[in-house]
Amino acid sequence: MRIQDIQYLFEYNYWARDRILDQAAFLSPQQLIEPRTYSQGSLRNTLVHILSAEWVWRVRCQERISPASLLKFEDIPTLELLCQRWSQEEALMRNYLQGLTDLELDGVVKYQRTGGESQENILWQLLVHIVNHGTEHRSVVAEGLTAHGFSPGNLDIIHFVRARTDQPKL
Repeated sequence: MRIQDIQYLFEYNYWARDRILDQAAFLSPQQLIEPRTYSQGSLRNTLVHILSAEWVWRVRCQERISPASLLKFEDIPTLELLCQRWSQEEALMRNYLQGLTDLELDGVVKYQRTGGESQENILWQLLVHIVNHGTEHRSVVAEGLTAHGFSPGNLDIIHFVRARTDQPKL
């Protein structure tokens, strides 16, 4: 795995996230927090969960600090606050990724899970996990948005690839 591949995956991650957030802006505050029987209990909570996982993993990988808990849903009560916090986290992640080398991607990250268990993984695997985790939970949010009439459209990575103007044409 090369750092440019990881950066590309994160470009996709933020593209897909923005498609979700653009459509979530059409929901009422009540629709964002209405109870759902799957994922994190509401669309807002699922979005906070995705952000929280990105934050926890970046801190573990970059700062080698293991937060004891995820972000609390109630600390990010509105979509506006969520977008602000995510924008800040995105800037921190992009800065972190810009400073990494291909060699560092094969390094081992040791951390504590939120339950206290010790764990270790290869850095590039954790970074890919962040994107994959977001994909999993975005699909839940996309279904909820679509049920309310606000589909984010196709979120598959190939649609991102095709939308990029900097891609080589075959």
